[in-house]
Amino acid sequence: MTLFLVGLIIFFGLHFLPMASGLKASVVARLGATPYKIGYSILSIVGLVLMIHGYGAVRMGDNPLLYTPPEWTRHLTMLLMVPVFILLIAAYVQGRVKARFRHPMLVAVKIWALAHLLVRGDLASVMLFGSFLVWAVVDRISLKRRADGEPSVALHLPAERKMADVFIILAGLAIYGWFVWQGHALVIGVPLS
Repeated sequence: MTLFLVGLIIFFGLHFLPMASGLKASVVARLGATPYKIGYSILSIVGLVLMIHGYGAVRMGDNPLLYTPPEWTRHLTMLLMVPVFILLIAAYVQGRVKARFRHPMLVAVKIWALAHLLVRGDLASVMLFGSFLVWAVVDRISLKRRADGEPSVALHLPAERKMADVFIILAGLAIYGWFVWQGHALVIGVPLS
């Protein structure tokens, strides 16, 4: 449990840093922009690795069940995961999907976390997915309050960008299909069947 908690603290501590008024700016001023980005990236990866390994260890060990999800929530989770992959692609490809959702990565994280809370009632899962859900909600609220929080994404795209949404949707559906077929078992180590 210690490894898992340390990973959660490092990862989310770093990810809450930009929300703290002026704290990020003072750290960047002290270190410089490039060293800050490098340090942030390295520590985020360390936190993520610790969190993943710790979660795996806790899941196999003493991990009390907090609630037992009904069987039907598995189907709801599968349905909720469809837009997650589309929104993840949209976060990196300029298109109407990105413009409509403004912060598609945060929307994807919120849906992903909620969907997994619907099917995982053990303590470690509630801590993991609950942390991601809380962070995504708080970050979205924080972005609304920050002056630089709303990206300027035009809803009227140039003609050459009109196919971007088709690509976003098809790529998201393809990745979802692969994840259902074998990706979840390969990447996460837990088969969906």
